[in-house]
Amino acid sequence: MKTVTLKELGQLLGASVKGDDTLVITSVATLEDAASDQLSFLANSKYRAQLENSQAGAVLLSEKDAEDYSGNALVLKDPYVGFARVAQLLDTTPKVAKGIHPSAQIDASAQLGENVAIGANVVIDANVIIGNDVQIAAGSVIGEQSIIGSGCILKANVTFYHDVIVGQQCIFHSGCVIGSDGFGYANERGNWIKIPQTGGVRIGDNVEIGANSTVDRGALSHTEIHDGVIIDNQVQIAHNCVVGQNTAIAGTSFLAGSATLGKYCIIGGGSGIAGHLKVADGTHISGSTNVTSEIRKPGLYSSATIAMDNKSWRRNTVRFRHLDELFNRVKVIEKKIQD
Repeated sequence: MKTVTLKELGQLLGASVKGDDTLVITSVATLEDAASDQLSFLANSKYRAQLENSQAGAVLLSEKDAEDYSGNALVLKDPYVGFARVAQLLDTTPKVAKGIHPSAQIDASAQLGENVAIGANVVIDANVIIGNDVQIAAGSVIGEQSIIGSGCILKANVTFYHDVIVGQQCIFHSGCVIGSDGFGYANERGNWIKIPQTGGVRIGDNVEIGANSTVDRGALSHTEIHDGVIIDNQVQIAHNCVVGQNTAIAGTSFLAGSATLGKYCIIGGGSGIAGHLKVADGTHISGSTNVTSEIRKPGLYSSATIAMDNKSWRRNTVRFRHLDELFNRVKVIEKKIQD
């Protein structure tokens, strides 16, 4: 078990300590569930009632919320960010692999760095390069000529096709597939002719990709995922897409082929970006939104209708079908008024 004193946490976070700085913290927890040796946080003042009744040994608070609090606290600008950093420090998640399992199949031409851990039934193909301190869990497959930077973690059953190049400190969750073929076909009199996908995938540093998500390889040039990108579970990134630095994509979203997301974008769950579109830096897309035209100006964009009872939804859907007719009627009326 990892432990740390409140004083040490204050130094780590650049936070001021209120109360007993010798208090030993063993883990983090919610305000409702925390015990006397645990640290919690208050990021939203509307939950202050929970703070008053919390049994937490100490709480991360903003200056405003700390004013009238009599318990132990770490006072800082952003309690939620502080919580994330402490949670990392006290993380007890076990390593996904230890040593090199005898059942792993590693091609003689592969290059492994120092302290690499490889689980059972892992397959590493020819000319693969794996950096220092990489962990690869059971059942994963690394295709030919792929490169994995130092400190990366691949959970169980991750698949890299060939020519996938990944930076440092990336995390790939179970079942994700990197470098699968893009959806490229020509049609000849009703028959589909497959177009070989000869590009690769290029992923930057500190990228995290969720379980069962897919990043397709490029058709000719590469699909690119830049530094700091976070991708949730069951997300589809099609061939030749570009995802800009520190963009976040929530679950079940998709990017169609050659779509480009700028830096610092946030894409809500269940959203879709049509192919060959560009989305400006700093754009926020709310959940279940379909983006069908280029976004040149950052802001918040939405398209999904709100939930309503089925009877109302059916009635409004019928009305929506007559929108063009209504629009044309209004135009005629406006013209008559102007005349």
